[in-house]
Amino acid sequence: MAGGGSRLLALVIDLVLASLVTSLFLRPNLQDTAAMQTYNLWSVAAWAVITAVPVAFFGFTPGMAVTGIRVGRLDGVSLVGPWRAIVRAVLTFLVVPAIIRNADGRSWLDRLTGTAVVRFR
Repeated sequence: MAGGGSRLLALVIDLVLASLVTSLFLRPNLQDTAAMQTYNLWSVAAWAVITAVPVAFFGFTPGMAVTGIRVGRLDGVSLVGPWRAIVRAVLTFLVVPAIIRNADGRSWLDRLTGTAVVRFR
């Protein structure tokens, strides 16, 4: 199982990437609250796409690829699949299900979706 440090680093990389992608289309203006709300909503949308789509089809996000971890299904099927990836993204957004783990290192979101995050290098 992948450790918490590599999972957290992967999440931070994905969040920074989502912010950079959003910055290609919107300019952040720290003085304008409404503009920042719009910017943040688009950043969350970009993060959701960056998280759900690659996990569904490849088993890892860009941040996971950098840190050498990936998501795998416990039933042996090679693809995580869209619904599992979307549920994982939603539960990661809620934070608490991603933090709480059992004895084998799997989080609540892993147990709910029948997946595990493992090292691949």
